[in-house]
Amino acid sequence: MARPVVQSLFSLGQGGTFLRTLVLGAGGQLGAEIVAELRRREYTVAALGRRQLDITDRDAVERTFQEHQPQWVINCAAYNKVDLAEKEPEIAMKINGLAVRNLAAACRNSKATFLHFSTDHVFDGAKGAPYVEEDAPNPPSSYAVSKLAGEFYARALCESLYLVRVAGVFGPAGRYTAHSNFPELVLRRATEGAPLRVVDDFFATPTYAPALASRCLDLFERAPYGLYHIGGGTAISWYRYALKILEVAGMQADIQPANRESYPTPARRPQQAALSNAKVEKLGIAPMPSLEDALRDYMERRERLTPPAAA
Repeated sequence: MARPVVQSLFSLGQGGTFLRTLVLGAGGQLGAEIVAELRRREYTVAALGRRQLDITDRDAVERTFQEHQPQWVINCAAYNKVDLAEKEPEIAMKINGLAVRNLAAACRNSKATFLHFSTDHVFDGAKGAPYVEEDAPNPPSSYAVSKLAGEFYARALCESLYLVRVAGVFGPAGRYTAHSNFPELVLRRATEGAPLRVVDDFFATPTYAPALASRCLDLFERAPYGLYHIGGGTAISWYRYALKILEVAGMQADIQPANRESYPTPARRPQQAALSNAKVEKLGIAPMPSLEDALRDYMERRERLTPPAAA
């Protein structure tokens, strides 16, 4: 059942300046773009990374909410080490599940609206068609289980909730983040002249962080509370994705296709995890850009970035 629409900055008639927004995980690829888009729309933003707040610490979360008194809370923080989660599922659950419980409870208690991100990995990939919001999850890995647990906590504890599933997020900030992203891996291997084997029988919808940030804030401002899918504009195999990165960058590399049998990983991944954007597009949210357009913009933006100052 659709919940009431959150009061938007437009209906307030005061501009975003008077809407206090707390962004967690602000140093990541998506968090950086969310913060930039909020500031472009003139929101009052408190942007916190891991060093400023440990979201697994319930007392610290409560103190942070008391300090900032947020009206909107956007959680971009997550444990995204899919394979390592098979060895340390407790840590994945602590960050992706129990920490979300802390945030959702704090949002409920402070009457703040909550936007939380989940993943296409909650599906097993056996459907053979893009997943819609009504499809039942079937998480195939420890990482996926932890993310689905976060969804359950968010839904159980916070009614003023936007839950957005995304897939394969990449953004310019990934050039300098600790875990990088897939385009940076491909570009680095090409620069080094190192060979690269990429699976050609796993498919996803790579999602461009600046475009995702814009659509999420449109959703936040205009749409009813609920569950939404926002994936990239193109479903593609990881091998074809790598070729597209090289094409747009004007580079060549020794890159060969592989299959899942010849390239096993500790974590089981969904083979076809495309997300359908039909629900958000019916609400008037702009379609996501094509992968080619997203990669062209990515290449331009990454060149303008400067490395962050050393801590």
